[in-house]
Amino acid sequence: MSPKKRPSEAALSVVLGIMCLWLCFAACKSRTPEAAGEWAGKSQFITNPSFEDVAGDNPKGWEPRAWQPGAVFKVEPAGRTGGRSVAISSEKGADASWVTVVPIRPYSRYRLGGWIKTENLVPGKSKGALINVNGVAEWRTPAVTGTKDWTRVEVDFDAGANDALEVTCLFGGWGQATGKAWFDDVELTWLSGGTLPPPAVRIDSGKTGAPLSKYVYGQFIEHLGRCIYQGIWAEMLEDRKFYWPVGQGESPWRIIGDAALVKMDKSKPFTGDHTPRISLKGKTAGFFQQALALVEGKEYVGRVVLAGDPGVSPVKVSLVWGAEPGQCQTVEIKGLGREYQRFPLSFKAGASAENARLEITSSGRGSFKVGTVSIMPADNVDGFRPDVLALLKELNAPVYRWPGGNFVSGYNWRDGIGDRDLRPPRKNPAWQGVEHNDVGIHEFMALMRLIGAEPYVTVNSGLGDVKMAVEELRYANAPADTPLGKLRASNGQAEPWGVKFWSVGNEMYGNWQLGHMPLGNYVRKHIQFAVAMKATDPSIKIVAVGAVGRWDETMLAEASNHMDYISEHFYVGEKPGLLSHVNQAPNEVRRIAEAHRKYRKTIPTLAMKEVPVALDEWNYWYGPDLYGEIGVQYFLKDALGVAAGFNEYARQSDIYIMANYAQTVNVIGAIKTTKTAAAFDTTGLVLKLYRNHFGTIPVAVTGPTAPLDVMACWKDDAKKVMTVSIVNPTKAEQTVKLDFGRLGLAKTATLYLISGADPQLYNEPGKPPAVVIQEKSGAPFGKKVTVPPISVSLYEIAVR
Repeated sequence: MSPKKRPSEAALSVVLGIMCLWLCFAACKSRTPEAAGEWAGKSQFITNPSFEDVAGDNPKGWEPRAWQPGAVFKVEPAGRTGGRSVAISSEKGADASWVTVVPIRPYSRYRLGGWIKTENLVPGKSKGALINVNGVAEWRTPAVTGTKDWTRVEVDFDAGANDALEVTCLFGGWGQATGKAWFDDVELTWLSGGTLPPPAVRIDSGKTGAPLSKYVYGQFIEHLGRCIYQGIWAEMLEDRKFYWPVGQGESPWRIIGDAALVKMDKSKPFTGDHTPRISLKGKTAGFFQQALALVEGKEYVGRVVLAGDPGVSPVKVSLVWGAEPGQCQTVEIKGLGREYQRFPLSFKAGASAENARLEITSSGRGSFKVGTVSIMPADNVDGFRPDVLALLKELNAPVYRWPGGNFVSGYNWRDGIGDRDLRPPRKNPAWQGVEHNDVGIHEFMALMRLIGAEPYVTVNSGLGDVKMAVEELRYANAPADTPLGKLRASNGQAEPWGVKFWSVGNEMYGNWQLGHMPLGNYVRKHIQFAVAMKATDPSIKIVAVGAVGRWDETMLAEASNHMDYISEHFYVGEKPGLLSHVNQAPNEVRRIAEAHRKYRKTIPTLAMKEVPVALDEWNYWYGPDLYGEIGVQYFLKDALGVAAGFNEYARQSDIYIMANYAQTVNVIGAIKTTKTAAAFDTTGLVLKLYRNHFGTIPVAVTGPTAPLDVMACWKDDAKKVMTVSIVNPTKAEQTVKLDFGRLGLAKTATLYLISGADPQLYNEPGKPPAVVIQEKSGAPFGKKVTVPPISVSLYEIAVR
């Protein structure tokens, strides 16, 4: 990978268009009304609006997009004007569109229009055939249905803080339609706006908001992809307990010698459903796992659990880093018996390797079984990777949500306690791969101790029941002289952990969730969980499943007395245009806050008890899986979005008690790892920066700030230091006027800056970072500050 994405020709043309419009936008801020009027009626924004230019199967600048199979896309040889149009049809039902990216002038009013023809179009629960702006439900034309000749449709809208849009010729929309629709002569016309005053803000240090909860810097780790296993946890082997039969299907283990000699024994498995048994006939047989990464001179430790006939001795366990003789180290194990025994392993890598392997073989006679095997770097800390722990400590998140996520709705917490080697492997109930159960509640609590964070545990209200949840709570918090406390103590933890935050379930409103049920039924189930858990430990804080809309309204109206907080989630994708992309995160934070502010006014049960929001999953989510399942790469533009999100949390501090960035490592993660290195992704840098340097007492910020995002907070209750954050989501340097009234501030500040020349810059573990936090002491600060393009600038200014 290079430090920048290589754009396609189509993407490059869009980027060039956006750059041109941004230059025009920067210039138009000082234009006269007469000059701005030159834009009136301009409609040359859409590339190939009549679909006359075709490249391959598609019109140039347009691409087909379907949300499920069943749509037929065509470029038709006739149109309303000219020689072509585009069409979408479906016999069984489809929700699909032709899509183009359109650079626009931000903060302007536009008219989107075009022509649609239909034939036997039955909308069902969808809208029909229409033209719209993707991602904004209100920016859509009226729909056309039935059989109609060419019909003009249009809609006017204010584009706001968007510098590019996805315009779609939509078939279906919010549901599936059947029939056929043609589209032609699509146009986007500029009507007005786009002229902004220079950014100038007044910061009223005496007008403060509710303190910003430290828990908005929370994190979320789920048993998914490479977040925990192959991420935080130091185990190097996959499927170390042989969930998959060796040498078959998804097993990472491959057979050495005659495959017929390796069988899965179900009679007395060490753990799980079966254990590999190797029969020997005097020739070398066994199995190996490759794709292990080693560092020259580094030590590795582990163990293997074996049982077998005395004649098989010795069993050889070898760490192999090369193809030549001597490029390995072998531990010979003798003294096998019919009962399983643990044998320690210790190696030192003679060379660095990306495709080393661990071999388990013998050449004797009889048979032997391998119960499990483990190998970790010797510098692991209680089973965790020290390089990842170091970054987690820098991140300094105050709370971590665990173990899910969708995973929790099929998880039995008892699978994750007791002897780690004996814990049964399971198929991950919600995601790909195997759940090894090496990391359970004991390991999670050890992680919290190591990094100085508080635990936030989600119980299974999907396929789980009240009894399971209450027993997990007792296991965590009950004294050692109670039955579950005694069990915890027998597993190595005598003192109760005192877990404070407990979530009842995850996203139970979604039909993708194991145990999903109708809302009314779930309200009753939540109340049962909450009543039983509070009766068990009244000190805990219960978080209920929430989702803006009918779900929230019903949960809050009928169950608010059985919750302390209510959860919300949001994820946003990639949008064309830097300004559009960045503003997604703060827009979502604000949308959810405004909904809950309305609930507090309209739902009677909230008049006596406000229910703060725990936004315990939020992030950008798009792109290919480069770091395992949902292991997407983040860029500088995403870091700006996360920073703008934190500015919005400060503005909405009366609503939010907690926010948990999802997730911490690899899986849409703030930290990315390879097998031997770890690094902050761009979003992780912002999380670290705000947690450690942004203030805690929001103050009023007024005045025109666009296109910047400006927020200020007192550092703490002492009010001796003011912090000011400025996010610049443009490719131009920006100057903003700052008016602090009578507050006297120093003329220099400490500046923490995240910036770069390209919004697509990113960091890779094991390579020099392309994006960093720059700390500048004695940075000039006064009535005007100038911030670089594509940047987050966080100032700490002392009061004089």
